[in-house]
Amino acid sequence: MRLYFKDVSMPQIPRYRTLDRHLRAAFGEKVQKITLDAGSTCPNRDGTIGTSGCTFCNAEGSGPGTGLGSLRDQWDRWRARYAAMPRLRRTRLFLGYIQSFTNTYGPASRLAAMLKELAALPGLVGACIGTRPDCLDEEKMALMADVPWTEFWLDTGVQTLNDATLVRIRRGHSARDAENALLLAHRFRVKTCVHLMAGLPGESVDDFLHTVRALAALPFAGIKIHNLYFPEGTAVDAERRRGIIVPLSREDYALAAARALTLIPSSVVVHRLCADPAPGELAAPDWAADKRATLDLIHAVLSYNDWWQGKACDCPDANPFA
Repeated sequence: MRLYFKDVSMPQIPRYRTLDRHLRAAFGEKVQKITLDAGSTCPNRDGTIGTSGCTFCNAEGSGPGTGLGSLRDQWDRWRARYAAMPRLRRTRLFLGYIQSFTNTYGPASRLAAMLKELAALPGLVGACIGTRPDCLDEEKMALMADVPWTEFWLDTGVQTLNDATLVRIRRGHSARDAENALLLAHRFRVKTCVHLMAGLPGESVDDFLHTVRALAALPFAGIKIHNLYFPEGTAVDAERRRGIIVPLSREDYALAAARALTLIPSSVVVHRLCADPAPGELAAPDWAADKRATLDLIHAVLSYNDWWQGKACDCPDANPFA
């Protein structure tokens, strides 16, 4: 695959709808996300579906492992840390993100208690709840539809709509489960942020883009696109060490992410464009540790090709973000 760009220092004209710009438009000022850990588990860990988890999942359930104390304790520690940072010390508004494992798994009463605890956090103006497509139902959707925040996101790990890949990475759910979850959330008017991965085992970039095209026909309001990285001790890293899987290069990933943006409706909020490994967990590829360089390269690809979000989907004639 060729990378169609020349200069990563090109002017970075906005070419997609970032979460930061979306939140500034909604609240008129900076909103900082705080990652929280509710001590959840996962049906792919507790034996309901499996015990080993997805092949790419780290020991903290693809989260940072911040679950020390109550949500309020974690919240207060993060706010104190941000208050000591010069660029964030004046930040007043925060978005709580309960990330690790599957936070809608278990009885609806547990989710209700979690939402109640979130609502009591000082300075919180919205929330994101991480989950899987197969751990949602009407009772839980009704709870989330009734939250007091206009900025509420159901972060849903779809990863791919290729059933063969879902089996290979031990997801334990199907592409149809993902489609049904998005349709259910749409019916209850709960905003979903879909997580996708490029570079999954057995998938080419064209396979990844096929998932993006299929996803574009479904209702969703936000998206996170991740490069597959290889955490120490995971099944995917064991396959990498044996030469079964080869990580994408940064150049191939940047081109894949940029091409994906052109296929995503311009109304969708882009929450993330590359993975962000926790300190000490990354085995490979080395470039995944430098998030800024990866984002710069994606911007360069977009700029050089004069691409923008939705160009191949719903706004082909002019960049609506410039």
